[in-house]
Formats: sequence, structure tokens, C-alpha cells
Amino acid sequence: MPARFPLDVSDLSALDDDVPGVVGRLLDHLLAERADQAAALDPVFARDLAERVRRFTLDGGKRMRPRFVWWALRACGGGAGEAESALRVGAALELIQTCALIHDDVMDGSAFRRGRPALHADVTAQYAGTVPSAQGPRFGEAAAILAGDLALAWADDVVAATEAPVATARAVREVWSAMRTEMVAGQYLDVQGQATSSRSLARAIRAACLKSALYSVERPLALGAALAGADSARTGALCSAGRCVGIAFQLRDDLLDAFGGDRRTGKPVGGDIRAGRPTYLMAVAQARAEADRDRGALAVLRRSVGRADLPDSGLAEVRDVLVAVGARDTVEAKIERLVAQGMRHLDSVVLDPVARRRLTGLFHATAGTSPAAPPAPPASASAGPWDGPAAPDHDVPPPPDGGMTVPLLLTEGAPR
Repeated sequence: MPARFPLDVSDLSALDDDVPGVVGRLLDHLLAERADQAAALDPVFARDLAERVRRFTLDGGKRMRPRFVWWALRACGGGAGEAESALRVGAALELIQTCALIHDDVMDGSAFRRGRPALHADVTAQYAGTVPSAQGPRFGEAAAILAGDLALAWADDVVAATEAPVATARAVREVWSAMRTEMVAGQYLDVQGQATSSRSLARAIRAACLKSALYSVERPLALGAALAGADSARTGALCSAGRCVGIAFQLRDDLLDAFGGDRRTGKPVGGDIRAGRPTYLMAVAQARAEADRDRGALAVLRRSVGRADLPDSGLAEVRDVLVAVGARDTVEAKIERLVAQGMRHLDSVVLDPVARRRLTGLFHATAGTSPAAPPAPPASASAGPWDGPAAPDHDVPPPPDGGMTVPLLLTEGAPR
């Protein structure tokens, strides 16, 4: 291994046992270097932005995406020769996550993240006595946009400096490039749907796929497979499984936002409802209430969703509607089906058995499901149009492969 790499990667069993910790230590090393470089440019820039990006990335987070990279690598036969590259790519994904969350908080107007002030709110508070009060929030948002851009630039730097054979490096670059575009597309669908008060089921799933499923699960799995030099069958199976579980992950996040409470999400509960975000949960509630001609439920949704000053009593009313019309149960059942579908994709190819077990556990943890829970039965015709056709593969939207640079990863073995 090159001497500049700060960690010992020769003991694969030790790495297997502590992927989050190893990636955290690597990030600590990489970001210390970046912070020193920022300080050499300008101490204010280093203090206000670079240090905040470093702290945000190092504090909190479950290191889920690096684990998907690592276990896809191991599942496809990757070992010590690819370990450094996999850890570096995993670290870069954490920086991408930093960029996404900082920008997301600005777009959503969220004041808290991971139980602490969001970056834009923190900068605003820092300069409360210096910047005129009318300009403070706007300045904080501008600083946060730049901080997110800095995290993205650092992520690209880490990937660009990752050593790999020519063909492997090319495959990684293609996946990385596609992932960044997908993230922007998904975020735009989210804010566009919020601005237009869209309640389309199809668009909600599409946005969930682009905004979260691809960059949170499928693309990290694809990166691990690419680093291992996996064939198209294993790559396709991992990507298809990742898309299913990634969508389930976003649907679980929607449920937690509505029902989970601040402690589980790290941000105020009910944010999606107050902001009027076009989640699948809300689209199901709207569709069910309309199909049942439930005027009371529709009235609650109409006067409450998208109301920034909605009191806790109003939020409780919306929760009651989500339960009463069956939207909560419908989304729970869809999550179970998606995870079961993902497991079938995972079982369709030969993978390292230990890595397969670790991926199975990681899939369940990501989606918030129990390995012992049986898959929910397919939706029946009487369930209504909001829950999709009975065929399990139709729970997942078709791949967004138009114009993408990696058609194999988006179409090979992908659910239709």
C-alpha cells in the first residue's frame, strides 16, 4: 500500500468488523489536511466554512454508504488489494452526504440537523452581532451553500486521487458522475413538487428513487462492485436490490418524519407535513381519502399540509388522518415488499456468503425492517390504485437510464 495512506488495510477481518470506525479515522486524516490547506488560504474561510464542513462530516451519521461500498466489494470477491480504494470512496460518499444535507437544510428552511443547529443557522447566530439582522439569515444561507459546495469539491478530490487499474477507475468515475446528476435531479423533483403542491404517487416514488435510493444504496453498491471488478450479473443484482431497499429507506424516512419524533430523526418532527413536501406517504393519504370520498380527511389535509405555522395539535390531526385512511399501513406494507424484493435480487447470484449475510442485515437496518418478519402479501385489486399493481417488481420505478453514461448499472437486471 502507498505509504501516504494513513491506515493499515492488511487485516481484512479487522476492517470487516469496524467499517464505520475505519472510515471515520480516514476522514479525520483527510479533513485535517483539507483544513490546513484552507487555513493557508484564509483563516476566516477556514474557521467559518472548512472547519464546519469537517465537524459536520465527522460528527454524527451512521456511515451507511461506506458500508454498502465495502460489503458489495467483499460480496464480489474484493480483498486487500482493493481495500484502500473502497475506504477512500466510502469517505468521499460521506462528504457527498455532507453536501446534500447542508444544501437540503437551506432549501427546506430547517433550523436543526442531528439535534444541533443546521449550518446556515449556526453561521447566522455567529454573526448576529455583526451582520444587520435583516441580512443575517440570507448571509447564513449563502455561507451554507458554499460550505456544501466545498464538501462536494473535497469529495471529488478524494475520488480523483483514488488509485485503481485504468478500467476500474473509469467504471468508478462513470458511476460517480451519474450519481451526482441523479442527486440534483431528485432534489429538484422534491422542491418542484413542494412548490406546485404535487400529490402524484408516481412522481413521489420517482423523486424518492432519484433523491435517496440511488445515491444512498444503489450507487454505493455499484461502486463497490466496480472496485471488485464484478461481472454484469452480480452488478445488476446488487443494483436492483439496492434500488428496492433505497426506496424503502426513503419511505421509512417519510414515516419517521411524521411519526418518529425528534430523537429518532435528529430534526423536528412533522417537517415534511409543514413544508408540504410531496412524499409518497402524503400522496397515498390524498389518494385514499379521495377514493373513499372522505371529506373530513380531505379537509384536514387541505388546511394543514404545507402550513409552516401548523401547531402540534394540527400535526396530530394529520397523523390521525394518515392512520385512519390507511396510509401509514400502506407505506409500511410497501416497505416490507420492497425489502423482500431486494432480497430476491440479492439471492439471484452467487456472492461471498459472509458478505451476503452482512448485506442482508444492512438492508434490513436501512429500511427499518426485521429479518424475522415475513414479507407482506402483494397488493390486491381491492387495495386501490395508490398501492400499485400486484406484481412485486412494479413497486420499483423503471431505471432513469435516458442519457446516462452507465446504462449497464441502470438497466442490467433492474426491475421493470
